[in-house]
Amino acid sequence: MRRSDLGEFEEVVLLAVAALSPNAYTVAIAEELERETGNMVTSGAVHAAMQRLEQKGYLKSVWGEATAERGGRRKRLYAVTGLGGRILEEARAVRNRLWDRILPTIRLEWN
Repeated sequence: MRRSDLGEFEEVVLLAVAALSPNAYTVAIAEELERETGNMVTSGAVHAAMQRLEQKGYLKSVWGEATAERGGRRKRLYAVTGLGGRILEEARAVRNRLWDRILPTIRLEWN
């Protein structure tokens, strides 16, 4: 798939999964994104994005073990696939190339 198939929210969800792996599950990802962005992130939005990412082949998931803290329910744990990792690397490379073109030649003044 092409880079254009990855939306901005999907990209940060994918990054959060990579950062939290092997303990990446919906609630933990939403909490991580809230902590990093300072914005409210619902578990429903994260869950929907992860379903899309899994359909695209960027994520894979397995059911974790049942835990007493969850009343015997299991968590769905997510991990980035090889394809998802390549897409993240491509997105980072595009951003880095653009920043490299800006920073050496222009003094940025943000008003």
